[in-house]
Amino acid sequence: MKRETFFLKAVVVLMGFPVVALCIFIIPEIAAFLVELVPSLTYLQYPFMIGLYASAGIYFVALYQVFKLLGYIDKDLAFSDLTVQVLKNIKLCAASIGGLFILFMPFIFMMGDMDDAPGIVLIGLIIIFACMVIAVFAAVLQKLLQNAIAIKQENDFTI
Repeated sequence: MKRETFFLKAVVVLMGFPVVALCIFIIPEIAAFLVELVPSLTYLQYPFMIGLYASAGIYFVALYQVFKLLGYIDKDLAFSDLTVQVLKNIKLCAASIGGLFILFMPFIFMMGDMDDAPGIVLIGLIIIFACMVIAVFAAVLQKLLQNAIAIKQENDFTI
């Protein structure tokens, strides 16, 4: 394994630990807090938790895709259709997480409004913005890589 990608793979693994901690300790507290603030929305506690856990699951799928991408780079397959597919999957994961948080924004806004904590709304907006930036960046890289692969194949045919 190459040293550069080993460090990046270690960082990808380390990026998963805070999300696991959030899933274990914070998400149940957030759902209980929502019910405490608005008792009439008790029936939404579990769908809200399931949605947050789903976004965490999608995050781990994206981390796995990044891990696969680094593996392809190790194997000198950086300019292949496999990496294009991985970038497409990362783009879809980022857009999915952003879409889920867009659906959650009314609840997040309600929690921020009831508890007089506008920071929670800002955190939700930052997550949405970051997901959309990652999705656009992955789409641009996907397009650039497709063009580079086409140029490489054209050059291989001319020689």
